[in-house]
Amino acid sequence: MPALKEMLEGRPVRSPLHPALVHLPIALFPLSLLLDIASWIAHDAGATLVQASFVSLLAGIATGVFAAVFGIVDYTDIRADHPAKKTATAHLVLNLIAIGLFAASAGLRYSSLGEPQTAAAPFIVSLIGVVILSYSGYLGGSLVYDDGIAVGRHRRRTRMPDSTLIIRTNGRPVAIGEESALKVGETVRVDVDGVIATVARLKGAVYAFQEFCPHRYGPLSEGTFSGCEVTCPWHGSRFDVRTGKVTAGPAKIDLRTLPAEIRDGQIWIHPPPKA
Repeated sequence: MPALKEMLEGRPVRSPLHPALVHLPIALFPLSLLLDIASWIAHDAGATLVQASFVSLLAGIATGVFAAVFGIVDYTDIRADHPAKKTATAHLVLNLIAIGLFAASAGLRYSSLGEPQTAAAPFIVSLIGVVILSYSGYLGGSLVYDDGIAVGRHRRRTRMPDSTLIIRTNGRPVAIGEESALKVGETVRVDVDGVIATVARLKGAVYAFQEFCPHRYGPLSEGTFSGCEVTCPWHGSRFDVRTGKVTAGPAKIDLRTLPAEIRDGQIWIHPPPKA
């Protein structure tokens, strides 16, 4: 199953497949609408245009369902604590609603494929579907260009859990694991009282700082370290993990840091300072 998931994500070709496949339904559904309109204008070829619109609609549904399989796989790879998860959920739900509307439109057309023009009801249903699909497409673009979803999949494997550790301090320091579980240069993600942070061990000390780069939400837990600086894996911004200060752009905003220490063989995280 991991190999199948990697294939559906496009790892063998080093490119996500879902963004490439969605071009087919995005083109076919509006084409069906244009053929509907043409059936009202070109009366001599009306029946042919009605049938062509139906075929275009069916092809859009088929390619849309096919693209959705790859999209759902990409969706499952978005971390639950990522700021874009809600946008991705809305994108997924709207796409499914749109596919449902196009399927309903195809059902309404089926019994009247010999008519000289497309009836109003299936046309209106398809039009609503295209409007929803257009907005969902905007959200999809935002996921890639604003939030960096599917831009990079850099994942550092450590002896700590891959998933984000949920930490509730109740105003007191909390031990998150054995010191030996985190080697020099390794990281672990934690959710400390709602603040998503990276804990990194560097040269015998541990540092905690916000996980997502303030530039484009790059995952700093998957960045590279040099001295006491972390480099964002997406666009190269650098930060001093001790203070959170930006040392190289394009980021302009400093990181939020959390107190962390090694004590009695344990890694301790302190409550986030009040903003």
